[in-house]
Amino acid sequence: MPDARAESALPSPSAFLYEESDAIARITLNRPDRRNALTLETYRQLTDTFKALGGRSQVRAVLLSGAGEGFCSGGDHEAIIKPLLQASPEERLAFTRMTCELIGSIRALPKPVVAALHGAVVGAGAVIAAACDIRVAARGTRLGFVFTKVGLSGADMGAAWLLPRIVGLGVATQWLMTGDLIGDEEAHRAGFHHEVIEPGQLEKRARFWAEKLARGPARALAVTKEMLDRECAMPLDEALAAEASVQAELMSEPAFAEGYRAFREKREPRFAE
Repeated sequence: MPDARAESALPSPSAFLYEESDAIARITLNRPDRRNALTLETYRQLTDTFKALGGRSQVRAVLLSGAGEGFCSGGDHEAIIKPLLQASPEERLAFTRMTCELIGSIRALPKPVVAALHGAVVGAGAVIAAACDIRVAARGTRLGFVFTKVGLSGADMGAAWLLPRIVGLGVATQWLMTGDLIGDEEAHRAGFHHEVIEPGQLEKRARFWAEKLARGPARALAVTKEMLDRECAMPLDEALAAEASVQAELMSEPAFAEGYRAFREKREPRFAE
């Protein structure tokens, strides 16, 4: 866990809303008039915020949502897409690397991230959702990896790595190649949405997941998230060896003893770390 003496400062972004309460960091995309379309500033500040959250020990889970009628409609056409048509190759590469850095920062964060999805979850917004650990969707949510619709590869921002691991190679191939919009029930059946609920219950249910994970053993959850990513590139024998090593290490930490005590005392465990 991060050293408290090196605690990261409280993030103070200007491109979206940020607050902390009850061990949960709440990030709300806040351009409702543009369906929370992303700007260069939003990409940069989101990346910096997710990186900073790794050093805030009082935060044990993150809840990501969007204001207004949709989660995120992707990159802003006027602020990003149009300028890219006139950009140099070097500028375009710098941009695509920055967008990938955001996804990397979400996956590298050693804390669970819950996405509350509604309305449009499209383009970059869809990949950001895929990078989160738990996805709760309101009924009527429309998901779309629409990159081929504008002449780009469906392999954008890590989508070709993330999506097959969530919904399988066949479904991921269909979604990434066609760029079609996916309804809430289809996305749920495929395993992308963990839950689909009525719109009026989205906030409450997403908060439930964030609170549930925030009460969990922080180090054990961090290792689980890390190993889910690392093991995809490992042969079975290497994965077994890695799991044996990290599990033995966790057995020496206080959370393991607390879990045992809670089981014996027939109560919920109280994990301090």
